[in-house]
Amino acid sequence: MENLSYLVAFNHLFFSMVAVVIMVLLARTVVAGTKYSAVLMIVVFGLLMGTLFVESGLAQPGLNDFPVIVLLGQTTVIALIASFFVGGQEIRRLLMKQLGSVESLVEPGKHEVFVGTTSTQLVYVIRAFVLLMSIEMVSALISGRSGAHPLGESYMALAYVGMTISLILIDSKAKIVNKRNYLMRGVIEVVAIIAVLIISLRISQLISGFIGLPQIFFAMVLSSGLGMAMPKWKLGPTMNALLFAGIPVVLTGSFLVGGSHMMEAFSIPGLQSVIVYGFAGQMFWMFGGLAILIFLAKANHVRNLAPGMAGGLSHSGLTGACTAGDLGATAAGRAPIMINVPFLGHIFVFTILAASAESGVLLVKWVLPLVLVGLGCVYLATKNLRKANGNDEMEIKGLMQFSFGWQITAVFGSFTILHFAGMPIENASMAAASGLSHFGLFAATQGGMFGAEAASMITFIFATPFLVHPLVFGLFGKAAENNGPMASRAVMAVFIIGTLGVLFSAFSV
Repeated sequence: MENLSYLVAFNHLFFSMVAVVIMVLLARTVVAGTKYSAVLMIVVFGLLMGTLFVESGLAQPGLNDFPVIVLLGQTTVIALIASFFVGGQEIRRLLMKQLGSVESLVEPGKHEVFVGTTSTQLVYVIRAFVLLMSIEMVSALISGRSGAHPLGESYMALAYVGMTISLILIDSKAKIVNKRNYLMRGVIEVVAIIAVLIISLRISQLISGFIGLPQIFFAMVLSSGLGMAMPKWKLGPTMNALLFAGIPVVLTGSFLVGGSHMMEAFSIPGLQSVIVYGFAGQMFWMFGGLAILIFLAKANHVRNLAPGMAGGLSHSGLTGACTAGDLGATAAGRAPIMINVPFLGHIFVFTILAASAESGVLLVKWVLPLVLVGLGCVYLATKNLRKANGNDEMEIKGLMQFSFGWQITAVFGSFTILHFAGMPIENASMAAASGLSHFGLFAATQGGMFGAEAASMITFIFATPFLVHPLVFGLFGKAAENNGPMASRAVMAVFIIGTLGVLFSAFSV
């Protein structure tokens, strides 16, 4: 596609912003008054609209006719940097025994402008969209990647408009301690995120000759490190917007693109078993982890289950639901910690998977010992959680151990199952990422770690298992409505179904 004129580029940006913001607001409206997460409806609406775009002739698979939406779906790392930074802060505060000691600079407005969305939340959604777009464009301009995009020649103008809107847009009904200081913090946060993106990309490129570690790994290390170094930093408008709406907005773009591949993907030989594993793996690993927390760890409360599984699987949907506050304040406070802790183990995950991708086959001799280490951490976590008896510090410690252990077990367990089933590692990367809804694997695969074909199809493969999420968020929502406990029999039943599905997928490769 040739580079587009400025006017056409702005039309694309405006249309995409309206379409994405409306979809997020519609999702929030549908779940308003319930404990269910808006991410649930974003999944359904995104896949449906992406499919309709193609089936109606409005666009081709991949939505290259809507380059801004495609670009939005590729900003996963930016949204995660915010979560990693806050997670680093929370870990440092935990070590200092000062959890929750930093007060917010803003008291959100309570006036509801749309059903289920207050004025402050509306501003966060709009700001998250323009932030993701403008930060990605500035990063691409600095790193010299803008020329590869159809809107590349318009990046400077689009980034200027988007950055300006994101930095001056605040809710007039919100109570802000010091507006000048608050806005300046937003500027500093934008500069810091761009710096993390550029530095992490350069490091990834520099060591690519030795091992193909993806950018997200280094972005995680840098942003988490900054958070640990600045535990008392009070969040500005940039971080607040990305924490609340960054992941839902990114997922909207990803699912629109993924939905456009839906009909095409079902006709590609070899992908059927990948799709089946995505569905079954979602039930097997999610509800297997829940079963451990409920039956073995005796930690059956949404304050434990939601952040534990968000971190234990690096699960994009639960991460977005937790950080947005959909599953309660305690889950929202614990989630950044649990999301960060497993990424410390990603030095093994991405190193071994990058080496496996280069060799074209899973390095089993390195993987199997790590699965045992992961199971050992899970066992230790269950012991500590059983002894917690509601103690906040003990529960957090146990959840950290569980998140780390289950992450290692689920990631390498998935690749091990699929390796011995005979699935090529390129397909296994898509199956594992989607079966866990794993943000890190998704971003790495999307970035080309497992080849161009996997990079082009991952948006659909990753989105498909989210159709299981009515069940996932249904149980979490019901647990929240019941003041914490989840239906244990339902968890075990879904886990058994998932186990059978994983076995079927393995034998059908």
